[in-house]
Amino acid sequence: MSHKNQKGSSRKDFLRKVGYGVAGAASFPFVVTAKRTSGDSPVEHLSNRQWGSSKEMVRFGLIGAGWQGQGDLSVALRHAGTQVTAACDLYQSRLNKCRETWGSDLFVTRKYEEVLERDDVDAVIIATSDHWHERIAVAALEAGKAVYLEKPMVQHVDEGDNILRAAERTGVPFQVGSQRTSSILFEKVRDLIQDGAIGTLNFVEGYWDRFSAIGAWQYSIPPSAGPDDIDWTRYREGLPKKPFDATEFFRWRNYNDYGTGVAGDLFVHLFSGLHMILGSKGPNTIMATGGLRFWHDGRDAEDVVLGLYEYPEAPSHPAFSMALRVNFADGSGGGSKTRLVGDEGEITINWNDVTLRKTELSDRPGISTGSMGEAVREEYDAWYAEAYPESRAQIINPREFVYRAPDGYNDVYDHFGYLLKAIREGSPIVQDAHFGLRAAAPALLTSDALREKKIISWDPETMSIIPS
Repeated sequence: MSHKNQKGSSRKDFLRKVGYGVAGAASFPFVVTAKRTSGDSPVEHLSNRQWGSSKEMVRFGLIGAGWQGQGDLSVALRHAGTQVTAACDLYQSRLNKCRETWGSDLFVTRKYEEVLERDDVDAVIIATSDHWHERIAVAALEAGKAVYLEKPMVQHVDEGDNILRAAERTGVPFQVGSQRTSSILFEKVRDLIQDGAIGTLNFVEGYWDRFSAIGAWQYSIPPSAGPDDIDWTRYREGLPKKPFDATEFFRWRNYNDYGTGVAGDLFVHLFSGLHMILGSKGPNTIMATGGLRFWHDGRDAEDVVLGLYEYPEAPSHPAFSMALRVNFADGSGGGSKTRLVGDEGEITINWNDVTLRKTELSDRPGISTGSMGEAVREEYDAWYAEAYPESRAQIINPREFVYRAPDGYNDVYDHFGYLLKAIREGSPIVQDAHFGLRAAAPALLTSDALREKKIISWDPETMSIIPS
């Protein structure tokens, strides 16, 4: 259904469907939009090649064994027919932890190349700091390893093309690790939007606020950690040499040498979820403001960022505006929420539930002639009564609907499920390299817009900056 015609869907039709969704739509989180070209996705490669369909057992290698990487791997291994055969990290204690968790015979190394060379590794989870994403991902694809790459896909927008080309050239399954695109909650929102539940979309807002030291990336620094058990030289490979700094190594997200700021870390989740819901390729205008307001600990990344974005009309959605926010010193306690607003209601996405609130404009616009003389008021009242005659009272339909995820639901588990299905069956991946770059780029460009104090024009089709 065209977004222009969504408002014509009757409330009766919506109420008949609500709670059930569209038959078969939730079986795979793909938004049906305009026909894709062969350059939009490696889906055709996978379908034709049936990559890895003979592999009953999928053997993972972990590259980047911090808490995110170990957490990702733990969830992946909950799936039947999976095992871990190798782990790589530049800090020896993390490798020790991997062996404590997954067995003393686990192959461990500080060189990711040694993981990619192994015949007993079918897929890799790349959960390094952002500045290593592009080069390891390309090397993994070239080595024929399926890839689960933590978000954001790249540290800099211009690195995206290297991954796009490698994914297309090799046809190897590649998935970016922003799990909202595989969430049953976001699939439900997609179905509600396609059903016309809120009429015509006009505005989206989202925030991801925090109020804790660890939430603001002040991660623990072991007193014993030093250059003897951390390969600092390798970590800064490609960057100017500098003395070992444990704070930069363990709290890397705070520094632009290694991370992508709050927008790259958190806005990318909001972009990913929204783009899946709407079948969108992204905004064409990016604006931002913010600064370092509270965490004056030596970091060069902002702790408060606000972004404004304009989305052009597309085959799957109308033109709309979006506002995003991160505040790492949110005295209200923090939290995350996304809200999609249309001319007939709103949908709010929380951690574990989705709330749909319906509203209706009255058929009678009301009277505002109180400031006018009596004769004019009487004249208008007579006209109004004829133009908008009273009608019989109507039943008041339900205004609010709440959809909840089951207790213990984990969308990361579903996200790995889709990757494993692609590996074994050649099925399509939602968050492939094209999708991943279209989610990462506006997040990364948010920081550029803020720091350079300018409005950035972006072409979401060609994934390129439009010169001003």
